[in-house]
Amino acid sequence: MHTALIIDCLKKHGQLLDLEISEETGIPLSAVRFSLSALSERGEISHCSVTRYDNGKPIKGSLCRIAGFSPSFSMNRRSAAKNRNQNRSSPGSSAKHP
Repeated sequence: MHTALIIDCLKKHGQLLDLEISEETGIPLSAVRFSLSALSERGEISHCSVTRYDNGKPIKGSLCRIAGFSPSFSMNRRSAAKNRNQNRSSPGSSAKHP
């Protein structure tokens, strides 16, 4: 079974479709689905059935994530409040605005 590789992939990327897990790990889709069912039965992952549409064509799959796992935010991300405050100049600043 490929459960350890799938868990590592989900930890790295967060929530993914079974097809995306297959592409990322190189494991055949049928083997990914088999491993996901085993992981789900053990309570290690959460998953639900989804249908996405690509140019009107339905694509059915399972959306998966590690149960109880919240990926940490990237260090490069800033909150919207910080971005707004940095774009404003303080009243006593000497910045010129066009």
